[in-house]
Amino acid sequence: MSEAKKVPGCVLCEGEGGVPVWSGPRFRLIRTEEAPGFPAFYRVVWLDHVAEFSDLSVADRALCMEAVALCEKVLRSELRPDKINLAALGNMTPHLHWHVVARFEDDSHFPAPLWAQPQRERDTAHESALARRLPAVDAALAARFAASFAQAALPF
Repeated sequence: MSEAKKVPGCVLCEGEGGVPVWSGPRFRLIRTEEAPGFPAFYRVVWLDHVAEFSDLSVADRALCMEAVALCEKVLRSELRPDKINLAALGNMTPHLHWHVVARFEDDSHFPAPLWAQPQRERDTAHESALARRLPAVDAALAARFAASFAQAALPF
């Protein structure tokens, strides 16, 4: 597989974009630490610089969504959240990436999106307890991604 297509100045081309969890030939999984109050916030980042999901081939779209779905499944299994939020906005960073965020009824914004106005004060005790579990969650994600996407360079 050739080197990923990169665009100078793109934060997701030039850096990890968060805490590395797993990386393969087509995409990587990271945990972002940029949303205070939402410690279980992950991103599936496509390695080639493409702006839109429809820029991918049919096979790559399927591969990308399998990665998003697997991330969701592992978060549900490991953390038992009340909801998982999925989003592919890219307005600030037009490099294809999917947000996969475990949400809890006691988080500061629930049931609103995490980008909306807070609904209540942050529960820092719950956030800290959740953050302490994330190394084990990262390890579970890395193991499942490695097992599931060992052949990710090949269309499926």
